Amino acid sequence: MKLSPNDLCPCGSNKKYKKCCELYHKGALAKDPLTLMKSRYSAYVSRETMYIIKTTDSKNPHFQNDKKKWKNELNEFCKTTTFTKLEIISYDDKYVTFKAYTEQGILHEKSQFIQRDGRWYYLNGEFLD
Repeated sequence: MKLSPNDLCPCGSNKKYKKCCELYHKGALAKDPLTLMKSRYSAYVSRETMYIIKTTDSKNPHFQNDKKKWKNELNEFCKTTTFTKLEIISYDDKYVTFKAYTEQGILHEKSQFIQRDGRWYYLNGEFLD
């Protein structure tokens, strides 16, 4: 679903989307792994699939050089997955552990992030029980 700028941001900040994750989707740099993770979650909710692609490290196992194909796959995933809530479990300077609640179930992941040239990227994730 496309978010309106005045909608509450799905990341759980209780701010309007335009004052929160939309800033990152439009080009602002995330200051740390937590901010990047939350903005990526919001990108899945709002189907900002190019943001997901741009913030995925090239060493990620799901990274694809064929951006058009990758974007189509992400669009399909976002279309068929209804995200309902994000819960941050823990975070530090490289990892964020979270639960993303969907109508289909719960995605529980420990994500690893890496900083290159002043930008944060999603490196990989480990699914947890």
